[in-house]
Amino acid sequence: MDKQLIKSLAQVVGEQYTLADRESLACYGYDSTPELESRPGVVVLPGNQEEIGKVLALCHGAGVRVTPRGSGTNLSGGSISFDGGVILQTSRLNRIIEIDEENLTATVEPGVVTSALHREVEAKGLFYPPDPGSMNISTMGGNVAENSGGLRGLKYGVTADYVMGLKTFLADGELLKTGGKVVKDVAGYNLNQLLVSSEGTLGVFSEITVKLIPKPQCKKTMLVHFPQLEQAALTVSQIIAARIIPATLEFLDRVTIKCVEDYAHVGLPLDVDAVLLIEVDGHPAVVEEEAAGIRAICERQGCSFFQTAATADEALKLATARRVALSALARLRPTTILEDATVPRSAIAPMVKLIQETARKYDLTIGTFGHAGDGNLHPTCLTDERNRDEIERAHRAFAEIFEATIAMGGTITGEHGVGVAKKKYLPLLVGNAGLRVMRGIKGALDPNGILNPGKIF
Repeated sequence: MDKQLIKSLAQVVGEQYTLADRESLACYGYDSTPELESRPGVVVLPGNQEEIGKVLALCHGAGVRVTPRGSGTNLSGGSISFDGGVILQTSRLNRIIEIDEENLTATVEPGVVTSALHREVEAKGLFYPPDPGSMNISTMGGNVAENSGGLRGLKYGVTADYVMGLKTFLADGELLKTGGKVVKDVAGYNLNQLLVSSEGTLGVFSEITVKLIPKPQCKKTMLVHFPQLEQAALTVSQIIAARIIPATLEFLDRVTIKCVEDYAHVGLPLDVDAVLLIEVDGHPAVVEEEAAGIRAICERQGCSFFQTAATADEALKLATARRVALSALARLRPTTILEDATVPRSAIAPMVKLIQETARKYDLTIGTFGHAGDGNLHPTCLTDERNRDEIERAHRAFAEIFEATIAMGGTITGEHGVGVAKKKYLPLLVGNAGLRVMRGIKGALDPNGILNPGKIF
């Protein structure tokens, strides 16, 4: 990295927030994606929005590449710099600027931790539904860049459904303002939605305005055991067909159940193929009616046990069974490959069966959990990246899983993004025309290709 550029960056953000020593760079050389590691040339931590623009202008002028980064929870390699460039780390930009109760919006900086926003808005009787599994660590900038989902996605949607306005610095340091607090806005192209899911390749967010909704009056949490996987999958379809849309409708398979119970001791059965975690919320009368309807459907489909949380603490304990799934699985082996194949709801059962068959074919341990209500599954391979033969088998297995996902009408990622890990599958999904349009957009907004290079394409 050019020493003069590092000096110029330090003049913008301060020497203490310009990290170029070997130890600091090593800390920013990886994210939550297995097998990927690199080392940036320098890490800068701007302290205000204007400094983002100045950093980008300097890098644009010098032709140096920039990778935006939040908390590093990315699961597709999106927050790693692979060319010795600049990491632009947003953790200091962590202000909740405003909670507007009149317009039902919140405006935040990109470094605000997701769960911190949850707490602040819920204290005012409001609700920000997106709840990625990493919500206690992940930041709002990363959530918007990856269009994060979460356990409540079935009923409430994903991050894109709540982004109303953005302030985004483009590659040359110019500020682009899109959207705002108005509920309706059809003036020109929908640039908000273009920038959501852009994975740091089109700009760097400096301010995010999101929609809030009233906090649900009450909720009811249920845990249901099924002797056979097919029973659980059919139950999911039957619940949706009955016009019941739970806030949460989550699935754990046998491998995941055992790992979670060994880890969290929440009372899960070890002799069933699947469990569903279901939560309904809203008006008390509606919650009671929907919970009764769900119970009737589960019993018709042959569930072996149906538990309804009697208290808030018991509900939290049941929810823990799903929220700790990844942590529980990750304890077993040194390397955890977590994917997010997403299929139409009708294809959940054949997809999970295919994952199980593929694991047996390649002699792998794969636990599957995920958002059954919206078809977003997380096949998770427990392996060791030092065992090259096993890792190669894991990659072949996931290639087959993704090809089958696409053939079933699904997509290669429902939450985690393309990044580096899945870009080889993108042509299979979007085709030549899709790639041409995406590359054209990238070229228009970042003609010199300095923003998060090597990602998506």
